[in-house]
Amino acid sequence: MIRMVRAAALTNYFDVAQQVGLNPLSLLSEVGLNRTILTNPDHRIPASAAVMLLEESARIAECPTFGLRMAETRQIADFGAVGLLVTHQPTLREVLLALINYRHLLNEALTLHMSDAGKHVIIRQEIVTDLPTYSRQATELALGVLARAGSALLGSHWQPERVLFLHDAPEDLQLHRRLFRCKLEFGSEYNGFVCSAADLDYPCSAANPALARYAEQLLQTLPKASDRTIEAEVHEAIYLLLPMGRATVEQVAQSLAMNVRTLQRQLEERGVTFSDLVNTVRRELAVRYIESGQHSLGHVTELLGYSTQTSFTRWFKNEFGVAPTQWQKT
Repeated sequence: MIRMVRAAALTNYFDVAQQVGLNPLSLLSEVGLNRTILTNPDHRIPASAAVMLLEESARIAECPTFGLRMAETRQIADFGAVGLLVTHQPTLREVLLALINYRHLLNEALTLHMSDAGKHVIIRQEIVTDLPTYSRQATELALGVLARAGSALLGSHWQPERVLFLHDAPEDLQLHRRLFRCKLEFGSEYNGFVCSAADLDYPCSAANPALARYAEQLLQTLPKASDRTIEAEVHEAIYLLLPMGRATVEQVAQSLAMNVRTLQRQLEERGVTFSDLVNTVRRELAVRYIESGQHSLGHVTELLGYSTQTSFTRWFKNEFGVAPTQWQKT
């Protein structure tokens, strides 16, 4: 399955690219896109092309905050029909649940997971593309858009305690501080937010149950994510849980609201095992982390769930034929 994203994901790309001295048309062409494709915000484009476009733009412009610059002016209206639904949800918790349920209409590469942790709620996010492409810019864009949406819906009551990033911090944090307005943690176990549960349950002033029902009916007429398989669901869950050391069959089954036996039976019917999928995700994340150059081998070892660097190196050599240090030099 080729993961697709609405062209609206690249809203403001031309403005930001020109601000940092880039030729946006040339860069679009390099990833197989063009200006005409982006004129219709509901047009579907390959998610991997959008991710590569952002990364290459940031690299050439030497602008590590390229994705955040695009996020800074985003509005809920950029969500299209889904925007109508989230605007009229009673609480931010319900907004997040709506985004999780209808994310296939926005961005098939975006994976979201919300979990309660006592008085806090952890919102985890990952960008899962068809290729193990480094996605720092797409990740910061998505986190920035979520922060903008929270602020638009709750005003001053949107006060996340922390925003976390897997990647390292840039030299200049001015834009991060202005957009997120909370504690920044880089080199973390996952990408996402830690929020007060009370904040997520605070009433949204714009909520309108009648309009929410109308929006839900409208979205039901749009294409469903009918081609999603149990492998895809488990694959995404492992992406989110593995860096936190929680990618067990029990935790994944819980995140998918099913019991372990049902999960294993459905995977067996598809001819795959849970351990196969864990190994697939490990391979994809290993390539992404190492090629990004943003993580030490010790940190990669931890993120992939290995207790020692020796065991990680042994697994890596078995999978790729060379040691990770050799892979970095190629």
